Amino acid sequence: MGLRLLIDGAERIRVVGEGVNGDEALTLAAHHDPDVILMDVRMPGLTGIDAVQRLTDAGSRAKVVMLTAFDTEEFLLDALRAGAVSFLLKDAPPEDIVGAVLDAAQGKSVFSPSALDRLVRAAAGGSTDEARPLDGSGRRQREPGATRDDGLLATVTSREREIARYVAQGMTNAEIASALFVSQATVKTHLASLFSKLHVTNRVQLALLALEWEAAEHA
Repeated sequence: MGLRLLIDGAERIRVVGEGVNGDEALTLAAHHDPDVILMDVRMPGLTGIDAVQRLTDAGSRAKVVMLTAFDTEEFLLDALRAGAVSFLLKDAPPEDIVGAVLDAAQGKSVFSPSALDRLVRAAAGGSTDEARPLDGSGRRQREPGATRDDGLLATVTSREREIARYVAQGMTNAEIASALFVSQATVKTHLASLFSKLHVTNRVQLALLALEWEAAEHA
């Protein structure tokens, strides 16, 4: 309720639905077609990460911001791989949460400082968290820092890998185009190819893979 009051009172934001678990999130998303979904990681029934994966699989256009009290590499990486664009802790300042919702609507990613630090360490193979199941199913997730299937990576061209590295550095399409002396349309074409080849849905997932490639090459 507090989050709803905070977000609904912000300029340019209108809350269209509120649910108590992942199942309700899927129903509300299908009914309202929201621009952004603020999702918790742990909820009764369907978990937030599983709900994000189902939204991604269904082709939802909603950008998902994960908001959680659990600051671990496992939750962070699982959320990003499922399709979330941002990851914030619940103790984030109110203005950061509002800002993350607004940024997500524009396709921009936001991470709490500790989550960003964990993301970099995990991608570099420096994870310290023990793997544990996401829910009662006992399902184990891919180890943090593990690289994408070599068969998929082999389909990526040298120019596409270069663009992926620039994405991991936080560069915009315009900045990448300037660095490579190509048009933004060319950059977008390469990004579309990368998304298709690597089965990722956003720049965050692509950046994570690029960091994993770098870590594997220097291991």
